[in-house]
Amino acid sequence: MIRAAVLWLAMAGAAASADCRDDLVEFRWDGGQARFTVEVADDEGERAQGLMHREALAASAGMLFVYERTQEAAFWMENTLIPLDMIFIDETGRVTRVHENARPLDRTPIPSGGPIRYVLEINGGLAARIGIAPGAVMRHPAVDQALSAWPCG
Repeated sequence: MIRAAVLWLAMAGAAASADCRDDLVEFRWDGGQARFTVEVADDEGERAQGLMHREALAASAGMLFVYERTQEAAFWMENTLIPLDMIFIDETGRVTRVHENARPLDRTPIPSGGPIRYVLEINGGLAARIGIAPGAVMRHPAVDQALSAWPCG
């Protein structure tokens, strides 16, 4: 079950938690920060299911897809009932691409646009509203801390 938590802080210099948790992702970029409570999909079955058949997603929630290795990936919205933003993230935790407002029930592939290691799905249109764009960095314990652009600690 997705749990709602603190959504985002859209102010420069806002303090963020130094502790990383499996159920929380944090982002920062020039001028803002965001925080989402997440479910982690880190095996083939969980990634295949994703957010299909859900009728709603809390504004502060998302699903983090974690791959075993850096690779190109593609998503589609078959059996997904709500519009989603897909935030593609490299092995260092840096956002490389944001696909906004993926259409529910659409089978058109949505490519990562290059090698990625993580994808965060959140409510459609939210990334643009709060400022998440390529160059933002994500913090989560799944990111190899030796490579992380924003390590836990």
